[in-house]
Amino acid sequence: MKLRFREDGPIVIDLPAGTRFVLNGEEHVLERPKLALCRCGASGNKPLCDGSHKRSGFRAPAGALELAPDR
Repeated sequence: MKLRFREDGPIVIDLPAGTRFVLNGEEHVLERPKLALCRCGASGNKPLCDGSHKRSGFRAPAGALELAPDR
């Protein structure tokens, strides 16, 4: 799994399309191969990003974190 910290934006988790996840007790299926999580705190759809970082003036550096599978 790879986490990408977008410059001035969300944390993006790269996952296969069709991945199932549970959010607030409700199961969801990813339609796209990524999940964007808010890191600015302004999203009206937390923990998911809704683009509020663009209007809020949020600033943060880019980065990445790759998690290797257990062996």
